[in-house]
Amino acid sequence: MAVTEKRAFAGHYVKAGEHQYVIADLSTVWADVEVYEYELPWVRSGMEAEMEISYIPGRRFRGRIVFVYPYLMEKTRTGKLRLEFRNPGYELKPGMYANVYLKPVVSEKALVIPQEAVIESGIRKIVFVSMGNGRFQAREVKIGVEGSHNEYQVLAGLREGETIVVSAQFMLDSE
Repeated sequence: MAVTEKRAFAGHYVKAGEHQYVIADLSTVWADVEVYEYELPWVRSGMEAEMEISYIPGRRFRGRIVFVYPYLMEKTRTGKLRLEFRNPGYELKPGMYANVYLKPVVSEKALVIPQEAVIESGIRKIVFVSMGNGRFQAREVKIGVEGSHNEYQVLAGLREGETIVVSAQFMLDSE
């Protein structure tokens, strides 16, 4: 928010349409933040957020995402979000810098597998599924978003409960 200060002086006059002052209700503040492009599938309007500011260490303000901008910042490859925080003690001020923490959930029922289980050939992604008795089947999978614990969401190609190879699958691939 850009506010220019204007002062009245003796003999000073006001032009028609000129703003004299701006009144801002700071009991609720907005924080505009940027997230990397690959993180955008994880964020949703209404999602909870927490914010820390440097001059009150250890205190987290709780808020939520109220708007996800419909464009991408080309130079930084980031998406912009608007967050809203209640500010009952007026500790949050316009123009402050903050650290923001989001706790995204793609889906409670998402099927996820470790990243190391996936062999990426450049054209397709392969996972080896155990068929029992020392036999394995190479299965093409469709991968969704990347999780925070080095895991991938599986959109297609695997079913819950199947046993997959997560180590030394390069040996199977070479055969």
